[in-house]
Amino acid sequence: MSDAPPHRPGRGQRSGRCGDPPPPRLRRGIEQFNRGEFFEQHETLELEWLEERDPVRYLYQGILQIGIGFEHLRRGNPRGARRLWRRGISYLEPFRGGCMEVDVDRLVADTERCLAELERVGGLERFDRSLIPRLEWLAEPVEGEPDRSPASRDARGARPEPGAT
Repeated sequence: MSDAPPHRPGRGQRSGRCGDPPPPRLRRGIEQFNRGEFFEQHETLELEWLEERDPVRYLYQGILQIGIGFEHLRRGNPRGARRLWRRGISYLEPFRGGCMEVDVDRLVADTERCLAELERVGGLERFDRSLIPRLEWLAEPVEGEPDRSPASRDARGARPEPGAT
């Protein structure tokens, strides 16, 4: 029996799809997040979240909530940033250890550091923006080994043939 409210099926549950490769929109949303395009990553990941019925949808929602929190920070709304960061972290809790090759633990820890920094400095003027996290992949390429990261896949999620350009 799930503790999720009826209007949020699967919330709080880890997905059996966490071992799947990341879908193209997740990869695109993460690229946007890492470029600081927080509004755009929200739009991209929201499409994936709305179409998904599996509990993995809360991975997408957690990432997009954290990202849009940084958009609130950029627009001078620290209260909104804190609220969205906390909500995003709560959505990501079931995905600790990683999901779809996303380093969820690192994102949560980095976002918690941002929360602490915002509390410490008491305002946006002194917030250390170098703390804004990057989303990282768990599968880092090893020197001399083929790149197995999600970024090495084409739009269909397939890896190019060796030697193909």
